[in-house]
Amino acid sequence: MDDAPLKLVSQAGAQLCRLSRPNKDSLLKSLREVAESLVQIQHACSSSLEGLEKKKLAKKQAAALLPMKEFIVKREILRHADREVQLLVSVCVAELFRILAPETPFADKHLRDVFKLILGTFSELADTGSPYFGRRASVLEAVARCECCVVMLDVQCGDLVLELFKTFFSVVRAYHDKSVKKNMLHIMSRILNEEPSQRLADVILQNLIKEEEGPSQLAVYIIQKCDYELEPFVRGFFNSCFLNRDAVENDLKESYHVVLYEVYKCAPRMLLTVIPYLSEELRTDQVDVRVKAVNLLGKLLALRGDQFAREHHDLFTELKNRFSDKSVDVRRSALHCARAFYIANPCWKASEEILSAFEGRLLDLNDEVRAQAVVIICDLASSNLESFPPGLVVTATERLRDKKLSVRKKALARLMKLYQDYCIKCSQRLMAITNHFERIPTEVLMLCCIDSKAFRSQTTEHTLWEDLFPANLSAEERTRHWVHIVSLFTPLHWKVMASVLSKQNRLQTEMRTYLSLRKNEKENTSEVMQKNIKKSISKMSASFPDPSKAQECFYILNQLKDCNVFSTLELLLEDLTIDDLQMKRKEFLKLVGDKHPQLDFLQLLSLKCSFSIFNSEIIRCVLVHLSSEGLEIEQKKASAKLILAVVSIFPSLLRGSETEVQMLLEDDTLAGELVEVLAKAGSHIFVEFSDFDAFLRRQCIEGTRVVSKHAVSAIASMAGTSEQVILSQLCEELVNSLRCGWKTSTVLQSLGCIAQHSLSTFEIHGEEIRSYIFNIIFKLSQSDGPACSEERLNCSDCCQLKIFGLKTLVKSFLPHQGSHFKWAIDKMLAVLLKMLQTGDTSDGVFTCENDKLSIRLAAAKSILMLSNRWDLHISPKIFQLTTLMAKDSSPVVRKSFLHKTHKLLKKHAIPVRYACAFALAAHDPCEDLRDASSKYMGDIINDYVRDSQFNQKSAGQRETFTGDPAYMVVYLIYILAHDDSFPLEECQDERVYAQFCSPLFWVIQELTRGSHVKDRVDVANGNISRLLCVFYAIKKAEDAIDPQGTPKLRILADIGILMVKSLQHNALPVELTQGPVLLPSSLYKLSPVDLKYVSGSSDRQDFLNRLIPIQKSGNFMPAGHSNKRSRDLQEDKPRSCGTENNALVVVSLPLQSLIAPETQGIVAADVSLGQMLEYALSPDLESEGLCSNHTATEIQLGCASTSCNPISSTDSATVSPSMLQPEALNQKSDGYVQSLEDTCVSTYLFLIFQVVG
Repeated sequence: MDDAPLKLVSQAGAQLCRLSRPNKDSLLKSLREVAESLVQIQHACSSSLEGLEKKKLAKKQAAALLPMKEFIVKREILRHADREVQLLVSVCVAELFRILAPETPFADKHLRDVFKLILGTFSELADTGSPYFGRRASVLEAVARCECCVVMLDVQCGDLVLELFKTFFSVVRAYHDKSVKKNMLHIMSRILNEEPSQRLADVILQNLIKEEEGPSQLAVYIIQKCDYELEPFVRGFFNSCFLNRDAVENDLKESYHVVLYEVYKCAPRMLLTVIPYLSEELRTDQVDVRVKAVNLLGKLLALRGDQFAREHHDLFTELKNRFSDKSVDVRRSALHCARAFYIANPCWKASEEILSAFEGRLLDLNDEVRAQAVVIICDLASSNLESFPPGLVVTATERLRDKKLSVRKKALARLMKLYQDYCIKCSQRLMAITNHFERIPTEVLMLCCIDSKAFRSQTTEHTLWEDLFPANLSAEERTRHWVHIVSLFTPLHWKVMASVLSKQNRLQTEMRTYLSLRKNEKENTSEVMQKNIKKSISKMSASFPDPSKAQECFYILNQLKDCNVFSTLELLLEDLTIDDLQMKRKEFLKLVGDKHPQLDFLQLLSLKCSFSIFNSEIIRCVLVHLSSEGLEIEQKKASAKLILAVVSIFPSLLRGSETEVQMLLEDDTLAGELVEVLAKAGSHIFVEFSDFDAFLRRQCIEGTRVVSKHAVSAIASMAGTSEQVILSQLCEELVNSLRCGWKTSTVLQSLGCIAQHSLSTFEIHGEEIRSYIFNIIFKLSQSDGPACSEERLNCSDCCQLKIFGLKTLVKSFLPHQGSHFKWAIDKMLAVLLKMLQTGDTSDGVFTCENDKLSIRLAAAKSILMLSNRWDLHISPKIFQLTTLMAKDSSPVVRKSFLHKTHKLLKKHAIPVRYACAFALAAHDPCEDLRDASSKYMGDIINDYVRDSQFNQKSAGQRETFTGDPAYMVVYLIYILAHDDSFPLEECQDERVYAQFCSPLFWVIQELTRGSHVKDRVDVANGNISRLLCVFYAIKKAEDAIDPQGTPKLRILADIGILMVKSLQHNALPVELTQGPVLLPSSLYKLSPVDLKYVSGSSDRQDFLNRLIPIQKSGNFMPAGHSNKRSRDLQEDKPRSCGTENNALVVVSLPLQSLIAPETQGIVAADVSLGQMLEYALSPDLESEGLCSNHTATEIQLGCASTSCNPISSTDSATVSPSMLQPEALNQKSDGYVQSLEDTCVSTYLFLIFQVVG
């Protein structure tokens, strides 16, 4: 063994001791030499000497090192100010501890200062870039090797031990060398092995939850290494927190859940007796504690998953109970924790139980919880698409119909992301197409049915294109999904799809018009051109979620001078492939510029203008898909229906797929759909008609009635110039089939359709066809028929054939073009009148009661169809019988008739007077029909109120309001007056009158107080004005058919006036409608006798005053009949006629006493009859059916002042607004109606007739 280092240390120590004040440089030099020498000295025990020799060596080393030890403790060197000196001394001290171990190199009184010096060195270990870091690390290593830190415990330096732990945690870094961390760990664990304490445990736990990786990692190491030593202290801390947290004097008590989780991660065994305490916290009344406990338990489950659930089953069960906790915060925390658990353990049994709890939260009462549940379910499904429970995806999809907008928005965004992930997986063939994911687009479509601006069909269209499929998904892949999507469609889905496509088509059409106008603007800058452009912009703006904002953006766009922008926009309107469309859109937006203030609007515009949802590429792929083998029949039908839905609105998209269409002709399962596609788009494709001729002819004869109808339309659209020849040949074949009795129902349908497309072709065989229908079909007899169910009329086969024959006759009077009829319409109407009256088609033919119902219904519907063209020929009797079908004894008949009437009124295909049917059914015994009547009437009010004023003004006509729903009371009063159930003259019961007049009251309610006009005071007041004018006009007229019915008309008018007054619930003045009041002369005429005006009867007025509150209360209704409208009116408590305090007393009054007194006489001096004036009826008035039987009556209210000039035969009847607005109208008093009556009495009445045709 070399003694040179030992001698050097001895000499240097002696030399340093002799120096009283060594300078810094010499001191540093000496200390460096000593430090280097001490490192070279081995411990005696590590030498190869034997026992006695080792002892001698140890004594020798101790003696040699004594001078240095004395220098360190005697010269205050331990407190030297220089940091380098301190470091070198620390090195020396550490080496002395190593060499002299197990003996302590210094006396106990000096050890505190020695250890402080070492701790000071350790505090600099964080600076790894320092040139002294190596020496500091060597001190750490020496201390760890000799375990001298244990000495601190022997000399009562517990505070220094605590400081040592804190120092290590403060300086340790994640980038430290492993040896540094290992030495720290060794020192700390050695101390804990000797004397663990609560204070040391607290320091470790505090650093365990730090975000810095170094301290937390070191804490994990020490807990794992000394878990047995730390366990009592850690458990004690947690037990105190669980049992009495307020008594714990430790900052960690506020975050003990976090600490517990971190401890459990590294030493779960330590907490076996602690974890069960969580069950108490899960049930505590403190919400914040439950939230923290739930969060902790969720993390523990995510950490150890199914194993934890098995070991702590009670806790797992309690966690599931927290999904239904009364606190929203707790429920939301439970959802978050369950998400982490499932992602970590997707295939474990406990995960299934967690997912079942999710389903309940989708229906949570709190919208935030529902939204969060949807988001988490979508995230979980995306992480495990193949095995995620399909039922849960379907249930989450239903949140798209949530009542809260915020939930619907979040659900839409996350479900779209989920569906895109699913599409990518399918395109990679990693999973098959499945129903539960394909239901997502079907539910997105249904958002159009929600009454919300955020989810109108305009927004849905944007979602279907931008968010449904990934942008790079091919047309073939999109087709695969669309085929499966539409196979899940219900009729409502198809309706919504048609609505979305129709609005897109309207925007594209209007955009083409706008671009065309813009091109011509340079050549024509007139006001008309600018007006047309504004009109076009207004129409296009209606296709956007915010029309007003869109209109502003359109005006800004219109100011652009760059023609390339509009040229590119025009290209977007063409049928482009998916790739070309994306390229053109990018080109358009690039021309606009990224910084354009309307960039968002222009992005949406470029999307809407393009064939964004479907294009010819998609249609061709669907047709190819239909030709593939192994396709299920349901998917075939759905795919064909998809093509039909698209080409019905965009027929040009079928162009280019002619070959694929022709390949499907041999597939009989698709014959019906294919024929309809050809009927819709046949004129837009380029084919040889001969390739389709045989197929279409066969369908006209052998197909179903629906298919044959479309087959005739397809022939007419595809035959081109050969249409007449081909239809003539087809008609000959059909007549031959009719003679043979082959497929009679289909043949009749085809013949009727031919009559509509080519009346001249039909009339070649018209007499033979009519003869066959009248003499053979109509005379078929059947002794009995099937019973009528509550849902449908099960008429006999021969009855069905009669109805089919009737439809053929009716269609022959409704050609698309031409008007040369060989058979008079009056004969047809006579046949229908007989059917309406008797239900029979021919005399002497027995017809069962069920068949009579079906025939009467078919006749009524035929009248509706004919009224579109032949309304002037329909007599009052036929109109009355037709409308009264709404009160038929069969609920099936009533339902079918009301539905047909509504459908035609919505299309404006029949006059508005047929809406009387809804009033007659308003108090139907069947609640569904009552609700349907209200809905149907609301639709008509909304449509006609919106359109009638514009149509009349744009035509430059007088405002006769004959197209307004309010005008229907003209016909309703007449129907009621001629009803056989009109109360007898000697009737003494107001309830009888109230029940009888309920249709009139219902109509007035709908027009003035209904939900459709509830928030539109102007519309309600306009209807009040029109109703009053009609009622006063009727009071001045007589029954044109039965003079005995005049008193009934007038009492109904009086009741109507009082009804209007009782429902007028605002104090705003009502202006009488300006212009004439026209009454149909087929129903009304002017009285030929001038009558004296007499004062009113108090008895009559009392009777009418008692009638109104009964009507409003609904007390006349049959037992068990719920009248919701009457209840609403009672709750509203509107202004009445001063009858609130009158008792409902039954009195006996003759009928004549109920007639308004002013109608019994007119002051001769104030009234004169004008001469017969010629008045040319406009086409609109004819089409509205105002002049049945070729004549019309006009009762006009004019000025009665003596200053007015007489009206001659050449004068026009004009009245200023002031003449029709008496001051009494502005007064809120019971004399309102009487004042109005006085005004109307002091007017001219004159009758105008004009023979039409």
